[in-house]
Amino acid sequence: MGFLTIGTFAKASRLSPKALRLYDDLGLLTPARVDPVTGYRLYAPEQLDQARLVAWLRRLGMPLARIQHVTTLESAAAAQEIRAFWAQVEADTAARRNLASFLIDHLSRKDPSLSPNSKPLGIRYAALSDTGLVRESNQDTAYAGSRLLAVADGYGSGGAPASAAAIDALKYLETDSIPAGNLLNLLEDAVEQAKRAVDGAVETGSSPDGAGTTLTAMLWTGSQLALVHIGDSRVYLLRDGELFQVTHDHTMVQSMVDEGRLTPEEAASHPQRSLLLRALGQGVDGNPDMRLHVARQGDRYLLCSDGLSAVVPIDEIRQALSDIRDPEQATRELIAIANGFGGPDNISCVVADVMELA
Repeated sequence: MGFLTIGTFAKASRLSPKALRLYDDLGLLTPARVDPVTGYRLYAPEQLDQARLVAWLRRLGMPLARIQHVTTLESAAAAQEIRAFWAQVEADTAARRNLASFLIDHLSRKDPSLSPNSKPLGIRYAALSDTGLVRESNQDTAYAGSRLLAVADGYGSGGAPASAAAIDALKYLETDSIPAGNLLNLLEDAVEQAKRAVDGAVETGSSPDGAGTTLTAMLWTGSQLALVHIGDSRVYLLRDGELFQVTHDHTMVQSMVDEGRLTPEEAASHPQRSLLLRALGQGVDGNPDMRLHVARQGDRYLLCSDGLSAVVPIDEIRQALSDIRDPEQATRELIAIANGFGGPDNISCVVADVMELA
């Protein structure tokens, strides 16, 4: 079989002649031959497989530069690259979905606590932080108030002042005058203040390189909890006896699990499981996740550093949260359990119960 004209090749590959000319100019899909007289592009039949792959990847929305890289790979490596790309697309889509839900909720003033037959809700809370049994100092900071719940896990030589600065920067949110319609902007401003506070705390330390902190905080707004999350501290929700992980870890190992390169079981023992992709600090992505949770009476929220979540099996965390009603006693018990597993890291817990106000 001879060469195919650009029109015939375009029809067979599901790519337009205009796209083929562009891909030729970019070196992505070069014709097998160009007629020296007419300048017509001619393609070999064996180029169809690559052209179809390019067409499929464009339908996925993959950028041309990344497509060019994929087409140079062997099949297994190309499949892995596509898997990684799609995992990122899904993560980005989830973030946009959360933001859309956040905006819709506030613009439509959805507030189930304001129905005629409902009673106002509040939270009962406790926070506790412990050095653990191995570390010489505590770089965690935990805070709980009537509006703000927060955990920050510092790292590096300036980790302790970084975590304290991040939470201190949010404490002005402890007010009853937060307008619901302005909540998203307020949280965004608060995170920017936290970033600046962390940078300032780290820069005044003796060795600022590589220091920073995670930050996971929830702002109570009457019947809703607005979440700001960056790093690998976590939020769990205990509802009707079931424990749900609300946050998603911003770690290299979690990204490998998302991409299918590691199983959750392999991730739990991976030597780089604590390597952060996002945090408040220099040299890392500082963009947080933000979302909104509608609270129900009887909900219990746990915010914790990885000194608890990476050490204690999830069933034991759920059991402690289910069995112990008092938030302060629950935080003490969770820290005791983590220390019972060797206490290899600092441990911070915030427990908050959603309840009817008297």
